[in-house]
Amino acid sequence: MNDDKLREVFIKYENNRDKAKLDLEMRKNKVYNKIPQMKDIDDKIFQIGLSLSKSVLMNENDRESIVQKCKTEMDNLKKQKEDLLNQYNIPSDYLQIHYKCNNCKDKGFTSDGSKCECLKQELIRDAYKISNFSKLIEKENFNTFDMNIFSEEKIDSEGISQKENMLNIYSLCESFTLNFNQDNGENLLFYGQTGVGKTFMCSCIAKRLLDKGYSVLYETSYNVVELLQSYRFEKNHTYEDKRNYKLLFECDLLIIDDLGTEMTNSFSISEMFNIINSRLINGKKTIVSTNLSPIQIANTYTDRIFSRISSHYRFLKFIGEDLR
Repeated sequence: MNDDKLREVFIKYENNRDKAKLDLEMRKNKVYNKIPQMKDIDDKIFQIGLSLSKSVLMNENDRESIVQKCKTEMDNLKKQKEDLLNQYNIPSDYLQIHYKCNNCKDKGFTSDGSKCECLKQELIRDAYKISNFSKLIEKENFNTFDMNIFSEEKIDSEGISQKENMLNIYSLCESFTLNFNQDNGENLLFYGQTGVGKTFMCSCIAKRLLDKGYSVLYETSYNVVELLQSYRFEKNHTYEDKRNYKLLFECDLLIIDDLGTEMTNSFSISEMFNIINSRLINGKKTIVSTNLSPIQIANTYTDRIFSRISSHYRFLKFIGEDLR
């Protein structure tokens, strides 16, 4: 996740803490108006807390007795508060601060410094929003993958059946997600005819990684070029324009679908190379899906692009008849 989004998340947490404190003050004022004694008790508890430190510093030899005396006084005052709350049928936690997440007290991190589950879920929810995959992955993921839809009939030209081929691809893609955090330079290129499972497999990988908290961006190659043209040649950019442009280079996984359907010209080829090359240099992983064969890719794009892809991507061929 980029720094701008993290700042947004932490500002949200800060706002949650501020709201919790404000809500507590409002509840206190309601109780004080209804039960004036309650404010007197809270004031006494506050004064005892202030005087404790001073008394200990001035009488170090009597530290334990002073602390014990203050504790006894505070316990008695707290008991009086509980009795008053019961008397007026007010919930016992009414005068306590109410965080959205009590585990981290709306800080995002627990006392041992690790990410709280609420923060993990917040980051995952945001990753889903920006992935462009949110609706698709609800029905297309590893849990809904049905190997039985693939033919077991051997394809002579391939020397393997569609089902056997998909089992191999499935295994390699699961391995890709399991080892995603490793600096192994692994990228994937899916190629084959329309309707043989390429986009479905992209969706499976995307959901698995999104659920682990990685940022994933899915775009067709046509949309990638449109976004780049807009960013390069238009002056006024919205926050989303800037964010989506940065994500092309910075997201944990970029999925470029339907490579070859975009208008290919010097600009689009140059920009596509820039994205692919920059992500390789920065160790960011990419999946490219296309109906083009490796030879067609080489003929359509520059030698530079094909060289980078052929050297740094694992080619996975999807075979068989259209399943749709």
